[in-house]
Amino acid sequence: MQWEAVIGLEIHTQLATQSKIFSGASTAFGAEPNTQACAIDLALPGTLPVLNEEALRMAVKFGLAIGAEIGKKSVFARKNYFYPDLPKGYQTSQFEFPIVGKGEVEIELEDGSRKVIGVTRAHMEEDAGKSLHEDFQGMTGIDLNRAGTPLLEIVSEPDLRSAKEAVAYLKKIHAIVTNLGICDGNMAEGSFRCDANVSVRPKGQEKFGTRAEIKNVNSFRFVEKAIQYEIERQIDLIEDGGEVVQETRLYDADKNETRSMRSKEEANDYRYFPCPDLLPIIIDDVYIDAVRQTLPELPDSRKARFMEQYGLNDYDASNLSAYRDQADYFEAVAKVCGDAKQAANWMLGEVAKYLNQNSLDIAQIPVPAANLAQLIQRVLDDTINSKIAKQVWDAMWNGEGDADTIIAAKGLKQETDTGALEQVIDDVIAKCTPQVEQYVAAEPDKRGKMLGFFMGQVMKASGGKANPGQVTGLLKSKLDKLC
Repeated sequence: MQWEAVIGLEIHTQLATQSKIFSGASTAFGAEPNTQACAIDLALPGTLPVLNEEALRMAVKFGLAIGAEIGKKSVFARKNYFYPDLPKGYQTSQFEFPIVGKGEVEIELEDGSRKVIGVTRAHMEEDAGKSLHEDFQGMTGIDLNRAGTPLLEIVSEPDLRSAKEAVAYLKKIHAIVTNLGICDGNMAEGSFRCDANVSVRPKGQEKFGTRAEIKNVNSFRFVEKAIQYEIERQIDLIEDGGEVVQETRLYDADKNETRSMRSKEEANDYRYFPCPDLLPIIIDDVYIDAVRQTLPELPDSRKARFMEQYGLNDYDASNLSAYRDQADYFEAVAKVCGDAKQAANWMLGEVAKYLNQNSLDIAQIPVPAANLAQLIQRVLDDTINSKIAKQVWDAMWNGEGDADTIIAAKGLKQETDTGALEQVIDDVIAKCTPQVEQYVAAEPDKRGKMLGFFMGQVMKASGGKANPGQVTGLLKSKLDKLC
């Protein structure tokens, strides 16, 4: 039997406000446990929440970015459940009247095709605290610093049909919220994480199967692996005569498996009711239009512009436009060096490699865009060749100065004097008699491949400073005269 997966994601996006959604306590990451939880976050008697207007503005901004309905009246509700890191005994969230209604995003799949994924809703809510299980001698500690941190929960329609589609959708939402500046997107710190609802059904069947929810997965790679494992687990279970149970499951990255946590609750289990401490939020077209005016250029629009303005191909434009900091850096380089294709090659080549090796993102790059642009210019004007440029890049990364400073200090300027190059070439030819004889004896159409050996010897003899274009022409001319 052929099976089809049905997947929906609930993405928890931490809004990049300085303070919490209902209190003035800080949202900064990394503080000592329980040092950023005020009386409101701890739900002490007599405290009352006050909505952070910046969280509302950010939520509306997201809704506009995906063309969604904006709730001119939205209501906070109490979601009742009991857990050690939830001091109120309920979570203040939104249910019947969310701030963002139906919208959609378009994703690009690996084969180049595109698919529209529906967004059911996006609602504001407060985060819970965190249970700490390490270093407590068998006990669990509670850190309430995250309690009250503003979240925007983005709920997709069950339109995803594979783990790869789910990751493509997750990356698209990640790109949107980071470009908007409403979330830093740091998955390691929990600023952007998701729950995956997964079920399977016979291919062609319209009725959904029983779903399991995989909670709080916080990396793109783990999301793909967790969903793929869960799809295979459910198929194997059904084919062996068992039944999928509606439950919440945890993904264990070390074992690459999901395991049961608890039975999955339905909405009525949470006993939602409007929060009596918070009035309904009423906004109008004037407010919405004001927020609309603050929308930046989004990834899809930027990609189209990069292709038109800079002549980039689809692949380069997609990669460079996905995140605002990277797109801004690329544009700064391209405008100064005057060659967008070379700027793109460096961005997707050496820059990406060094960032990955050092676990940095583009906002943390130690090389200013102007310095990379200067390096590219020195390749374009034949001051240095591309091989030497990589040495200069390494030195720039390590803080040794800009390109011109490093080239001068290390004596890396490319040798372009024809007389000097001819002398080096003559010396190489004189020392490589067997290879020269092979070249002379070879068929003309095979000599091109043999030229590479001599090129390598000349570049080595010149310390890598010879101009490759000049060397190629001079070498071929001299060797062909011997034939």
